[in-house]
Amino acid sequence: MATEIVVDRHPADLLLRSDRLPHIWCPGCGLGSVMSCYTDALMASGIPVERHVCVSGIGCTGRVAGYLSLDSFHTTHGRAIPYALGLKVSNPDLKVAVISGDGDLSSIGGNHLIHAARRNLDLTVICVNNFNYGMTGGQAGPTTPYGATTSTTPDGNVEQPFNLPHLVAAVGAVYVARWTSLHVRQLRDSIRTALLKPGFSFVEVLSPCPVGFGKANDLGDGIDEMRFYRRRSIVDDNANLEDVGLTMSEDEPIVLGNFVNRERTVFSPSVKKWAIEEVLNGQA
Repeated sequence: MATEIVVDRHPADLLLRSDRLPHIWCPGCGLGSVMSCYTDALMASGIPVERHVCVSGIGCTGRVAGYLSLDSFHTTHGRAIPYALGLKVSNPDLKVAVISGDGDLSSIGGNHLIHAARRNLDLTVICVNNFNYGMTGGQAGPTTPYGATTSTTPDGNVEQPFNLPHLVAAVGAVYVARWTSLHVRQLRDSIRTALLKPGFSFVEVLSPCPVGFGKANDLGDGIDEMRFYRRRSIVDDNANLEDVGLTMSEDEPIVLGNFVNRERTVFSPSVKKWAIEEVLNGQA
């Protein structure tokens, strides 16, 4: 006997602006999976929607904020973290997350990224890394692997890319992880951990960009690029972060995992005031 299960709405519908769907992302792009993992993690975290704010910058990933049915801000290029900082310090009860792309966060926004981690601001940053500026023509960016072909590096990229987990861990992030948009369960759980972790947490998500990056590097379509991640990825939570940089070589693994989970004093105006007074008293 068949049983028909009928529901009025998808569980994630409460967090999505359904009137803006379907989304505008290219076929094969991993951002739909990333947004799904993000909304699932938010629901699993138990954080009330009215206390959560999502901030994004410019680029393909920046569109996520516009699809979420909660307080969200689509900010100027590279300035998502300063906007998020202002929200958090003016209203410490808010749980603020930033979701943006590798170009937005680590190029024009790179200085904000390292200083937010250094200060240990109570922010969750989700960086979707597709190795190029996908929205504006597939140009090389600060995470484009050495030797990769882009519209601005037709003979191969000659610059060494950022190793983002190593970078943010070195300057003070208390939670650092990397997954791909294929590893949906691990990514969902990692984002949930990051949302609940006091201090600066950082999750890098490697995501296909078949139009902007995959085509130029003969990686095939979105499914082929996912196979590329599946074939090369290994999970090593205890990896030496100096060694988790990304290359185009099939002989070198893509290292994933929950790399860092530690405790530090979280930045706040009251903590800053206390620290200044401590320094002054020590000098007296």
